[in-house]
Amino acid sequence: MSCKSVLGDKDFDNCVCDIVRDIVDAQDEVNNNDDCCTTSCEDSIRQLLSPTGNGNGNGPTSIPFILYCKGDCDPFIGSGVIQKPIGQSGNVAFRCVESPIFRAKKFVNDDKDCCVKLELLLPVTEGGATPGPGGDTVCDFFPGASIRDLQATGVCLTVDLDCFCGITCLEPVTPLPASNLSHQTHQTK
Repeated sequence: MSCKSVLGDKDFDNCVCDIVRDIVDAQDEVNNNDDCCTTSCEDSIRQLLSPTGNGNGNGPTSIPFILYCKGDCDPFIGSGVIQKPIGQSGNVAFRCVESPIFRAKKFVNDDKDCCVKLELLLPVTEGGATPGPGGDTVCDFFPGASIRDLQATGVCLTVDLDCFCGITCLEPVTPLPASNLSHQTHQTK
């Protein structure tokens, strides 16, 4: 989103973008094109497609990511409801899940717009539990150093990617299957 679209003033069109582009160009000249980002979408894609990463079929299968909303730049925290059986009775309970971490499943009407089906991925601890209510920031979903994996939920939502202004990719992973989703899930506030 350019300054023009926010301020409606032609003089500010792409001002920040132009300056940052100049900064990157200058840095590339003095750093000999040294790209020192160790976690980026480009790096995650390269890792996923690496012959040592997924060539034998045993490597990661997904690139989890975080989206940032236009306007307020807040992370988009998706939410949904899952239905899980309770004990042996056959009864079910509905549980709310929320997470800022997504896995892209497929584009919807890929010729017309930029709508995509995303699956919520839950952060889980080494013991398989989710850390409880998340919060308003991504870091609220990753307390301390306890998160060891990501859990597929089977909860999908369709979003218009034109509504977001930023994306951060995590390193490639193979999420735990949704069928392993424990009864300890994120509860919304």
